[in-house]
Amino acid sequence: MTDRVIASLENRLEVGEFRLNSLLEITRAITTNQSVEQLTRLFSFIMQEQLGFDRFVLFNKEVEWSCLLKVGLRSKIKEIDVKQELSRFREITVIESSYSQVLNEFDVIVPVLHKNEPLAYLLIAGLGNRGVKLTETLNQVSFIQTLTNIVVMAIENKRMAKEQVKQARLKKELEVASEMQKLLFPADLPTNKRMDISAKYIPRHEVGGDYYDFIPLGDDQYIICIADVSGKGISAAMLMANFQATIRTLFNYQRFELEFLISELNKKVMTSAKGEKFITFFIAQYNATSRELTYVNAGHNQPFITTGKEVKLLDIGCVGLGMFDEMPFIQVGKETLAPNTTLVLYTDGVVELENERNQQFELESLIKLVHNFYRLSMEDMNNLVFSKLDEWRGSRKLVDDTAVFSCRFF
Repeated sequence: MTDRVIASLENRLEVGEFRLNSLLEITRAITTNQSVEQLTRLFSFIMQEQLGFDRFVLFNKEVEWSCLLKVGLRSKIKEIDVKQELSRFREITVIESSYSQVLNEFDVIVPVLHKNEPLAYLLIAGLGNRGVKLTETLNQVSFIQTLTNIVVMAIENKRMAKEQVKQARLKKELEVASEMQKLLFPADLPTNKRMDISAKYIPRHEVGGDYYDFIPLGDDQYIICIADVSGKGISAAMLMANFQATIRTLFNYQRFELEFLISELNKKVMTSAKGEKFITFFIAQYNATSRELTYVNAGHNQPFITTGKEVKLLDIGCVGLGMFDEMPFIQVGKETLAPNTTLVLYTDGVVELENERNQQFELESLIKLVHNFYRLSMEDMNNLVFSKLDEWRGSRKLVDDTAVFSCRFF
């Protein structure tokens, strides 16, 4: 065996041993759960001190692309649009010339792919100054690609684990918020000789943005209300929960004229939402002795009263709460209810529900249902309405919170 062959074998063994040690160092760092900063510091050390690369940059994609590591470079790396300028590179590529002045400063692009999607790009500069043959460098860069892949995947796993913990915490918070929200709805709705009251509500998510309430005030006086907050998500649900609590608190301590109550609630919503959301709201006060119903409709879907044939929409009121600092006008509607009158309140999740042909359920369908099955109890009526809504939407999912609040006054 010649000296040259022996030297070549020894060199291969040294390279193999070096690469194995580098992988062991990285693996040890990952298994001991070292931080992202520690992993990138170790990667930088291997690249600089052990491999001799002193100019490189590593881009990593989380939600957006960002520069994870930059060594020995003074150029404005932020000028590189990773998605536009690098996404076409699917394998190790030598940069001979590029339309991008920034990319021309580099010699090699090393992509890291996961499920055929780019997860990271390592750009290396200064290869021409190392005095090493290009074939040897590219062989080395192939190992660097493997090393980069391991580090980047470890960082991605850390990010995903952190996101899972965050999602688990959020889910728990939503469960608590949902239970708290349920406590704000009336636990018992009356069914007696005077009235039959029932409600059914299905939130789209754990916490919803619809609200209904029935509040006895004594002396044959009752408050009936329903509301819907604009927008979706936790912020909308929390605004509505705060709104629910505010109404309950106000009526626990004193009574108000409806105009004053609406004005005060508008201020509360403006303070809480800061003009970013608003609430549509319908509130009625019913006197069981005089059978008089006074109400204000603050931009809500129009409730209706009917004795089974003729229908009257309750549309007198004002704009939604939280739209203006001061209410431009507030009007109060009044109705005297004949015996066996039904009042139906609902949110837009009912009438705006679309079927597979993109047709909305609409108010006319709800009124027709009430008239066709007028003899049913309010609970049975609500269950029937939701059954028909399920038939209407078919395979489509609910896109909004959905509430129906039905009241019959004997």
